[in-house]
Amino acid sequence: MPSKEEYGNWTLPMVEIFETVEGEGMGQGLPTVFVRVFHCNLRCTWCDTPYSYAPEKPEFEATIDDIVEKVSTFPSRRICFTGGEPLIHRQKSAALIKAMAELDHIVDIHIETNGAIDLMPFDELRRSDDLLMSKVRFVMDYKLPDSGETDKMVHSNFDCLMEQDEVKFVIAGDEDFDYAKRVVSKYNSSGQVLFSPVWEAMAPDRLVEKVLAEPLPDVKISMQLHKVIWDPNRRGV
Repeated sequence: MPSKEEYGNWTLPMVEIFETVEGEGMGQGLPTVFVRVFHCNLRCTWCDTPYSYAPEKPEFEATIDDIVEKVSTFPSRRICFTGGEPLIHRQKSAALIKAMAELDHIVDIHIETNGAIDLMPFDELRRSDDLLMSKVRFVMDYKLPDSGETDKMVHSNFDCLMEQDEVKFVIAGDEDFDYAKRVVSKYNSSGQVLFSPVWEAMAPDRLVEKVLAEPLPDVKISMQLHKVIWDPNRRGV
C-alpha cells in the first residue's frame, strides 16, 4: 500500500459522516461514528439506503485526510464503515480503513460489507497488521432469496471470517429463514451469526419463535434499534 502521505489525498464519493448509536449487531447501542461512502454493486429489493447508489448522486467528495479529520471531531470510539458498499472502492477503501485505525482513540471499526465483494485482500491486510487485527471487524450481510441478490454471494468470504466478525442474514420470510439455516450449516465456522427481520415483512416475534423452535442456540436476533428510536425513514441517525 502507498504511504500515508500519498493516499491521504485520494478522494472518495461520500454520502454522510455522522455520530449516533449503533443500531444493529454486537455493538448495538454504543455511540458510533458512521462513515457512509457512495456506490453499491447490489440492488436489494428491501434496501433502506437507496440514496447511497445510482441513480442518486454523492452528497460530496472528500479526501481520506478530510474523512479522518471529520471522524476525529467526534468523541465516539467506534466507527461503522458502511455504504452503499464500503469496500467497492478497493485500494481507496483499504487506505481509508488503515487511516481510521491509526486514530488513537478508535477501538473498533466494523465494516458493513454486502457479501458480494471478495474479502480476501482486505482480510490479508488485516492479518498483516497488528493494529488492524486489534480494531477491524467484518459484518458480512449475506443476501437471501427475497433480496434478489443471492446469486452474487462470494462463499469463499466465510474463510476470511474470524471470531470478532459477524455474519448477518436479513430475513423477509420462511424461505429466507430456511436458506439462512442451510448457509450457516454449510459455510459458517467463525463469527457471530445474526438474524435480522426485514422491517416491513417479518414480524420480530415470529423470527424469535422460529429461532427457538429449530433450535438455533448460537444465533443472535438483531433488531434495527435506530428504527425503534426514530422514524424508520429518518436519515443521519
